[in-house]
Amino acid sequence: MATQTKGAAVSHVGKIRSNNQDSGYAGRELFVVADGMGGHAGGDVASAIAVKRIIEADTDYPTVHDAEFALQAALVAANAQLSETVFEHAELTGMGTTVSAILRVGDQIAIAHIGDSRIYLYRQGELSQITTDHTFVQRLVDSGRITEEEAMVHPRRSVLMRVLGDVDSSPEIDTQIMSIIPGDRWLICSDGLSGVVMHDDIESILASSDDVDTAADRLVKASLDGGAPDNVTVVVVDVTDAPVPPAAPVTVGSASVPLAFDGKELAPAPRALRLPSLRHHPVRQTHFEPESEDYLDELIEEDARRARRRKITWLVGIVLVVAALVVAAIIGYQWTQSLYFVGVDADGTIAIYRGIQQNLGPISLSSLYTDTGIDVDSLRVYDRMQVEQTISADSLQGALDIVDRLKNAGN
Repeated sequence: MATQTKGAAVSHVGKIRSNNQDSGYAGRELFVVADGMGGHAGGDVASAIAVKRIIEADTDYPTVHDAEFALQAALVAANAQLSETVFEHAELTGMGTTVSAILRVGDQIAIAHIGDSRIYLYRQGELSQITTDHTFVQRLVDSGRITEEEAMVHPRRSVLMRVLGDVDSSPEIDTQIMSIIPGDRWLICSDGLSGVVMHDDIESILASSDDVDTAADRLVKASLDGGAPDNVTVVVVDVTDAPVPPAAPVTVGSASVPLAFDGKELAPAPRALRLPSLRHHPVRQTHFEPESEDYLDELIEEDARRARRRKITWLVGIVLVVAALVVAAIIGYQWTQSLYFVGVDADGTIAIYRGIQQNLGPISLSSLYTDTGIDVDSLRVYDRMQVEQTISADSLQGALDIVDRLKNAGN
Protein backbone atom coordinates (compact mmCIF):
# COMPACT_ATOMS: atom_id res chain seq x y z
CA MET A 1 0.00 0.00 0.00
CA ALA A 2 1.20 3.56 -0.69
CA THR A 3 2.90 5.53 2.07
CA GLN A 4 0.54 7.70 4.12
CA THR A 5 1.07 10.42 6.75
CA LYS A 6 -0.89 11.41 9.81
CA GLY A 7 -0.07 14.58 11.77
CA ALA A 8 -1.01 16.45 14.92
CA ALA A 9 -0.24 20.04 15.92
CA VAL A 10 -0.29 21.60 19.41
CA SER A 11 0.73 25.09 20.54
CA HIS A 12 0.87 26.65 24.02
CA VAL A 13 1.69 30.19 25.16
CA GLY A 14 3.98 28.83 27.91
CA LYS A 15 4.28 30.01 31.50
CA ILE A 16 6.03 33.36 31.01
CA ARG A 17 4.87 34.97 27.76
CA SER A 18 1.60 36.93 27.63
CA ASN A 19 0.87 36.02 24.00
CA ASN A 20 1.64 33.22 21.58
CA GLN A 21 4.05 34.23 18.81
CA ASP A 22 4.27 30.67 17.40
CA SER A 23 2.17 29.24 14.59
CA GLY A 24 1.84 25.65 13.42
CA TYR A 25 0.09 23.67 10.72
CA ALA A 26 -0.63 19.98 10.16
CA GLY A 27 -2.26 19.49 6.76
CA ARG A 28 -2.69 16.85 4.07
CA GLU A 29 0.93 16.56 3.03
CA LEU A 30 2.42 19.80 4.44
CA PHE A 31 3.52 20.35 8.04
CA VAL A 32 4.91 23.67 9.33
CA VAL A 33 6.13 25.39 12.50
CA ALA A 34 6.97 29.13 12.65
CA ASP A 35 8.34 31.01 15.67
CA GLY A 36 7.78 34.77 15.42
CA MET A 37 9.96 37.54 16.77
CA GLY A 38 9.58 41.28 17.08
CA GLY A 39 7.97 42.17 20.37
CA HIS A 40 4.47 41.84 21.76
CA ALA A 41 2.62 42.25 18.45
CA GLY A 42 5.15 41.80 15.66
CA GLY A 43 6.09 38.20 16.44
CA ASP A 44 2.61 36.77 16.23
CA VAL A 45 1.85 38.77 13.09
CA ALA A 46 5.03 37.51 11.43
CA SER A 47 4.47 33.81 12.15
CA ALA A 48 0.78 34.03 11.23
CA ILE A 49 1.47 35.77 7.90
CA ALA A 50 4.20 33.27 7.05
CA VAL A 51 2.17 30.15 7.85
CA LYS A 52 -0.96 31.42 6.13
CA ARG A 53 1.08 32.01 2.97
CA ILE A 54 3.06 28.76 3.14
CA ILE A 55 0.04 26.49 3.62
CA GLU A 56 -1.08 27.46 0.12
CA ALA A 57 1.63 25.00 -0.96
CA ASP A 58 -0.29 22.08 0.57
CA THR A 59 -1.28 20.41 -2.69
CA ASP A 60 -0.20 17.55 -4.95
CA TYR A 61 3.06 17.64 -6.93
CA PRO A 62 4.27 15.40 -9.75
CA THR A 63 7.74 15.01 -8.19
CA VAL A 64 9.40 15.74 -4.89
CA HIS A 65 11.70 18.17 -6.67
CA ASP A 66 8.66 20.19 -7.73
CA ALA A 67 7.52 20.14 -4.10
CA GLU A 68 10.94 21.32 -2.91
CA PHE A 69 10.86 24.24 -5.36
CA ALA A 70 7.28 25.13 -4.40
CA LEU A 71 8.11 25.03 -0.69
CA GLN A 72 11.12 27.28 -1.15
CA ALA A 73 9.09 29.65 -3.31
CA ALA A 74 6.39 29.78 -0.61
CA LEU A 75 8.93 30.84 2.01
CA VAL A 76 10.35 33.51 -0.30
CA ALA A 77 6.82 34.77 -1.00
CA ALA A 78 6.09 34.85 2.74
CA ASN A 79 9.26 36.88 3.22
CA ALA A 80 8.10 39.39 0.61
CA GLN A 81 4.68 39.64 2.26
CA LEU A 82 6.31 40.35 5.62
CA SER A 83 8.37 43.14 4.04
CA GLU A 84 5.26 44.64 2.47
CA THR A 85 3.46 44.53 5.80
CA VAL A 86 6.30 46.36 7.52
CA PHE A 87 6.34 48.95 4.72
CA GLU A 88 2.67 49.65 5.35
CA HIS A 89 2.95 49.46 9.16
CA ALA A 90 6.25 50.93 10.34
CA GLU A 91 5.47 50.01 13.93
CA LEU A 92 6.21 46.38 12.95
CA THR A 93 9.77 47.13 11.82
CA GLY A 94 12.11 44.33 12.85
CA MET A 95 9.49 41.60 13.01
CA GLY A 96 10.39 38.23 11.55
CA THR A 97 9.89 34.52 11.95
CA THR A 98 11.60 31.18 11.74
CA VAL A 99 10.05 28.50 9.52
CA SER A 100 10.59 24.75 9.42
CA ALA A 101 8.41 22.72 7.05
CA ILE A 102 8.14 19.31 5.40
CA LEU A 103 6.09 18.44 2.32
CA ARG A 104 5.48 14.79 1.35
CA VAL A 105 5.36 13.42 -2.17
CA GLY A 106 5.03 9.63 -2.31
CA ASP A 107 7.80 8.02 -0.28
CA GLN A 108 9.90 11.19 -0.16
CA ILE A 109 9.66 14.55 1.55
CA ALA A 110 10.93 18.02 0.74
CA ILE A 111 12.31 20.05 3.65
CA ALA A 112 12.63 23.83 3.94
CA HIS A 113 14.16 25.53 6.96
CA ILE A 114 15.33 28.92 8.21
CA GLY A 115 15.95 29.99 11.81
CA ASP A 116 16.17 27.93 15.00
CA SER A 117 12.96 25.93 14.94
CA ARG A 118 13.89 22.30 14.37
CA ILE A 119 12.98 19.19 12.43
CA TYR A 120 13.73 15.79 13.99
CA LEU A 121 13.37 12.25 12.65
CA TYR A 122 12.69 9.34 14.99
CA ARG A 123 13.55 6.19 13.04
CA GLN A 124 14.13 2.67 14.32
CA GLY A 125 14.64 3.71 17.91
CA GLU A 126 16.94 6.68 17.29
CA LEU A 127 16.17 10.41 17.22
CA SER A 128 18.18 12.57 14.83
CA GLN A 129 18.14 16.32 14.34
CA ILE A 130 17.70 16.93 10.61
CA THR A 131 18.00 20.72 10.43
CA THR A 132 20.83 22.98 11.58
CA ASP A 133 20.05 26.02 13.73
CA HIS A 134 20.81 29.33 12.04
CA THR A 135 22.07 30.88 15.27
CA PHE A 136 25.18 32.61 16.47
CA VAL A 137 25.99 29.89 19.00
CA GLN A 138 25.57 27.16 16.36
CA ARG A 139 28.27 28.88 14.33
CA LEU A 140 30.46 28.88 17.41
CA VAL A 141 29.79 25.15 17.86
CA ASP A 142 30.46 24.39 14.18
CA SER A 143 33.75 26.30 14.35
CA GLY A 144 34.79 24.44 17.49
CA ARG A 145 34.79 27.56 19.68
CA ILE A 146 32.27 26.17 22.19
CA THR A 147 30.64 22.81 22.96
CA GLU A 148 26.99 21.82 22.57
CA GLU A 149 26.65 21.96 26.35
CA GLU A 150 28.06 25.49 26.49
CA ALA A 151 25.71 26.54 23.68
CA MET A 152 22.69 25.60 25.83
CA VAL A 153 23.55 28.32 28.37
CA HIS A 154 25.37 30.82 26.17
CA PRO A 155 24.15 34.42 26.70
CA ARG A 156 23.78 34.83 22.88
CA ARG A 157 21.92 31.57 22.28
CA SER A 158 18.81 33.42 21.03
CA VAL A 159 20.60 35.45 18.36
CA LEU A 160 19.39 34.35 14.92
CA MET A 161 21.61 34.70 11.87
CA ARG A 162 18.81 33.97 9.38
CA VAL A 163 15.03 34.57 9.50
CA LEU A 164 12.13 35.56 7.27
CA GLY A 165 11.25 39.22 7.69
CA ASP A 166 12.04 42.70 6.52
CA VAL A 167 15.83 42.34 6.94
CA ASP A 168 16.67 40.48 3.72
CA SER A 169 14.81 40.47 0.41
CA SER A 170 16.54 37.21 -0.62
CA PRO A 171 16.82 35.05 2.49
CA GLU A 172 19.02 31.95 2.36
CA ILE A 173 16.73 28.98 2.92
CA ASP A 174 18.00 25.46 3.56
CA THR A 175 16.22 22.79 1.50
CA GLN A 176 16.76 19.08 1.07
CA ILE A 177 14.99 15.90 -0.01
CA MET A 178 14.81 12.74 2.08
CA SER A 179 13.25 9.31 1.70
CA ILE A 180 10.69 8.17 4.24
CA ILE A 181 9.71 4.68 5.36
CA PRO A 182 6.73 3.32 7.29
CA GLY A 183 7.38 3.66 11.00
CA ASP A 184 9.11 7.03 10.74
CA ARG A 185 7.97 9.66 13.21
CA TRP A 186 8.81 13.27 12.33
CA LEU A 187 8.83 16.15 14.80
CA ILE A 188 8.81 19.86 13.95
CA CYS A 189 9.07 22.20 16.92
CA SER A 190 9.88 25.72 18.05
CA ASP A 191 12.75 26.33 20.45
CA GLY A 192 10.18 26.46 23.23
CA LEU A 193 10.54 22.66 23.18
CA SER A 194 14.14 22.06 22.09
CA GLY A 195 15.48 24.76 24.41
CA VAL A 196 13.78 23.26 27.46
CA VAL A 197 13.42 19.49 27.00
CA MET A 198 16.59 17.44 26.61
CA HIS A 199 17.22 15.40 23.44
CA ASP A 200 16.97 12.07 25.28
CA ASP A 201 13.66 13.04 26.87
CA ILE A 202 12.20 14.03 23.48
CA GLU A 203 13.34 10.68 22.10
CA SER A 204 11.76 8.81 25.01
CA ILE A 205 8.40 10.57 24.57
CA LEU A 206 8.31 9.91 20.82
CA ALA A 207 9.24 6.26 21.41
CA SER A 208 6.63 5.62 24.10
CA SER A 209 3.62 7.47 22.65
CA ASP A 210 1.14 5.35 20.71
CA ASP A 211 -0.17 8.05 18.37
CA VAL A 212 0.71 11.53 17.14
CA ASP A 213 -1.88 13.31 19.28
CA THR A 214 -0.56 11.73 22.48
CA ALA A 215 3.03 12.43 21.47
CA ALA A 216 2.32 16.09 20.73
CA ASP A 217 0.45 16.60 24.01
CA ARG A 218 3.19 14.91 26.05
CA LEU A 219 5.93 16.98 24.42
CA VAL A 220 4.15 20.23 25.23
CA LYS A 221 3.55 19.03 28.80
CA ALA A 222 7.25 18.23 29.16
CA SER A 223 8.09 21.81 28.20
CA LEU A 224 5.54 23.16 30.68
CA ASP A 225 6.97 20.91 33.39
CA GLY A 226 10.38 22.39 32.57
CA GLY A 227 9.14 25.95 33.15
CA ALA A 228 8.14 26.83 29.54
CA PRO A 229 9.79 30.29 29.44
CA ASP A 230 8.81 30.64 25.77
CA ASN A 231 5.88 29.67 23.56
CA VAL A 232 6.04 26.01 22.59
CA THR A 233 4.66 24.53 19.36
CA VAL A 234 5.04 20.96 18.11
CA VAL A 235 3.88 19.12 15.01
CA VAL A 236 4.24 15.33 15.08
CA VAL A 237 3.90 13.33 11.85
CA ASP A 238 3.70 9.55 11.52
CA VAL A 239 4.53 7.70 8.31
CA THR A 240 2.54 4.53 7.75
CA ASP A 241 1.49 2.12 5.01
CA ALA A 242 -1.88 1.52 6.67
CA PRO A 243 -5.04 3.34 5.54
CA VAL A 244 -5.35 6.81 7.13
CA PRO A 245 -8.84 8.32 7.40
CA PRO A 246 -9.04 11.80 5.84
CA ALA A 247 -8.53 14.52 8.43
CA ALA A 248 -9.13 18.25 8.22
CA PRO A 249 -5.98 20.41 8.31
CA VAL A 250 -5.19 21.86 11.73
CA THR A 251 -3.73 25.32 12.32
CA VAL A 252 -2.53 26.30 15.80
CA GLY A 253 -1.04 29.36 17.48
CA SER A 254 -1.30 32.85 16.00
CA ALA A 255 -2.21 31.62 12.54
CA SER A 256 -5.33 29.91 13.89
CA VAL A 257 -7.16 33.22 14.41
CA PRO A 258 -8.27 35.54 11.58
CA LEU A 259 -6.12 38.66 11.36
CA ALA A 260 -7.48 42.14 10.77
CA PHE A 261 -6.09 45.55 11.55
CA ASP A 262 -6.56 48.98 10.02
CA GLY A 263 -9.44 47.54 8.05
CA LYS A 264 -7.17 45.15 6.18
CA GLU A 265 -7.52 41.42 6.23
CA LEU A 266 -4.45 40.41 8.18
CA ALA A 267 -5.38 38.71 11.28
CA PRO A 268 -4.69 39.17 14.90
CA ALA A 269 -4.83 36.61 17.67
CA PRO A 270 -6.90 37.66 20.67
CA ARG A 271 -5.42 40.72 22.39
CA ALA A 272 -1.94 40.26 20.98
CA LEU A 273 -2.54 40.82 17.28
CA ARG A 274 -4.77 43.90 17.41
CA LEU A 275 -2.25 46.52 16.38
CA PRO A 276 -2.20 50.21 17.26
CA SER A 277 -1.69 52.74 14.52
CA LEU A 278 1.42 54.08 16.22
CA ARG A 279 3.88 52.47 18.64
CA HIS A 280 5.39 54.95 21.13
CA HIS A 281 8.00 52.56 22.50
CA PRO A 282 10.54 50.32 20.81
CA VAL A 283 9.78 46.67 20.16
CA ARG A 284 11.63 44.42 22.56
CA GLN A 285 13.28 41.69 20.54
CA THR A 286 14.51 38.33 21.75
CA HIS A 287 15.73 37.37 18.29
CA PHE A 288 17.26 39.49 15.57
CA GLU A 289 19.27 39.05 12.43
CA PRO A 290 22.63 40.82 12.02
CA GLU A 291 23.02 43.09 9.03
CA SER A 292 26.51 41.87 8.07
CA GLU A 293 29.03 39.13 8.68
CA ASP A 294 31.12 41.65 10.66
CA TYR A 295 28.54 41.29 13.39
CA LEU A 296 29.60 37.66 13.94
CA ASP A 297 33.20 38.72 14.45
CA GLU A 298 32.08 41.44 16.85
CA LEU A 299 30.04 38.98 18.89
CA ILE A 300 32.91 36.49 18.93
CA GLU A 301 35.23 39.21 20.22
CA GLU A 302 32.61 40.27 22.78
CA ASP A 303 32.28 36.65 23.89
CA ALA A 304 36.07 36.42 24.18
CA ARG A 305 36.12 39.59 26.31
CA ARG A 306 33.37 38.12 28.48
CA ALA A 307 35.41 34.94 28.93
CA ARG A 308 38.52 36.95 29.83
CA ARG A 309 36.55 38.97 32.38
CA ARG A 310 35.24 35.74 33.91
CA LYS A 311 38.79 34.35 34.15
CA ILE A 312 40.09 37.57 35.73
CA THR A 313 37.18 37.58 38.20
CA TRP A 314 37.87 33.97 39.17
CA LEU A 315 41.61 34.66 39.45
CA VAL A 316 41.07 37.72 41.65
CA GLY A 317 38.62 35.73 43.78
CA ILE A 318 41.11 32.87 44.19
CA VAL A 319 43.91 35.30 45.09
CA LEU A 320 41.68 36.98 47.70
CA VAL A 321 40.68 33.63 49.20
CA VAL A 322 44.30 32.46 49.34
CA ALA A 323 45.37 35.77 50.89
CA ALA A 324 42.62 35.50 53.49
CA LEU A 325 43.72 31.96 54.34
CA VAL A 326 47.37 33.05 54.64
CA VAL A 327 46.44 35.96 56.91
CA ALA A 328 44.27 33.66 59.02
CA ALA A 329 47.12 31.15 59.24
CA ILE A 330 49.59 33.83 60.32
CA ILE A 331 47.24 35.20 62.98
CA GLY A 332 46.48 31.68 64.17
CA TYR A 333 50.17 30.77 64.39
CA GLN A 334 50.96 33.95 66.30
CA TRP A 335 48.20 33.11 68.77
CA THR A 336 49.60 29.60 69.33
CA GLN A 337 53.04 31.07 70.03
CA SER A 338 51.60 33.16 72.86
CA LEU A 339 50.80 29.96 74.77
CA TYR A 340 53.11 27.65 76.79
CA PHE A 341 53.00 24.23 78.40
CA VAL A 342 55.16 22.25 80.80
CA GLY A 343 56.26 18.76 79.84
CA VAL A 344 59.11 16.26 79.83
CA ASP A 345 62.00 16.48 77.38
CA ALA A 346 63.92 13.57 75.88
CA ASP A 347 66.39 13.52 78.78
CA GLY A 348 63.63 13.02 81.34
CA THR A 349 63.80 16.52 82.77
CA ILE A 350 61.07 19.11 83.14
CA ALA A 351 60.96 21.58 80.21
CA ILE A 352 58.92 24.59 79.21
CA TYR A 353 57.57 24.54 75.63
CA ARG A 354 56.22 27.44 73.61
CA GLY A 355 53.09 26.88 71.47
CA ILE A 356 50.50 24.08 71.53
CA GLN A 357 50.78 20.33 71.26
CA GLN A 358 49.48 20.11 67.67
CA ASN A 359 51.01 19.62 64.25
CA LEU A 360 49.86 21.23 61.01
CA GLY A 361 50.93 18.55 58.59
CA PRO A 362 54.75 18.40 58.84
CA ILE A 363 54.82 21.71 60.75
CA SER A 364 55.05 21.50 64.54
CA LEU A 365 53.21 24.22 66.42
CA SER A 366 55.44 23.95 69.51
CA SER A 367 59.15 24.38 70.31
CA LEU A 368 61.40 23.97 73.35
CA TYR A 369 61.66 27.25 75.26
CA THR A 370 63.88 26.18 78.17
CA ASP A 371 65.02 23.06 79.98
CA THR A 372 64.76 23.45 83.78
CA GLY A 373 67.16 20.61 84.55
CA ILE A 374 64.71 19.21 87.13
CA ASP A 375 64.56 15.42 86.96
CA VAL A 376 60.98 14.31 86.52
CA ASP A 377 61.62 11.28 88.73
CA SER A 378 62.17 13.64 91.67
CA LEU A 379 58.50 14.64 91.60
CA ARG A 380 55.65 13.10 93.47
CA VAL A 381 53.79 10.39 91.56
CA TYR A 382 50.75 12.58 90.91
CA ASP A 383 52.83 15.57 89.78
CA ARG A 384 55.00 13.35 87.58
CA MET A 385 51.88 11.99 85.84
CA GLN A 386 50.61 15.55 85.22
CA VAL A 387 53.90 16.69 83.73
CA GLU A 388 54.11 13.62 81.49
CA GLN A 389 50.63 14.47 80.17
CA THR A 390 51.74 18.18 79.97
CA ILE A 391 50.34 21.12 81.86
CA SER A 392 49.07 24.09 79.80
CA ALA A 393 49.75 27.73 80.65
CA ASP A 394 48.36 30.97 79.26
CA SER A 395 51.71 32.76 79.43
CA LEU A 396 55.42 32.29 80.06
CA GLN A 397 55.02 33.53 83.63
CA GLY A 398 52.26 30.99 84.17
CA ALA A 399 54.57 28.21 82.95
CA LEU A 400 57.38 29.41 85.29
CA ASP A 401 54.92 29.41 88.21
CA ILE A 402 53.98 25.81 87.42
CA VAL A 403 57.67 24.79 87.43
CA ASP A 404 58.24 26.54 90.80
CA ARG A 405 55.24 24.74 92.29
CA LEU A 406 56.44 21.36 91.06
CA LYS A 407 59.99 22.05 92.32
CA ASN A 408 58.79 23.09 95.76
CA ALA A 409 56.38 20.16 96.02
CA GLY A 410 59.19 17.74 95.30
CA ASN A 411 61.43 19.10 98.09
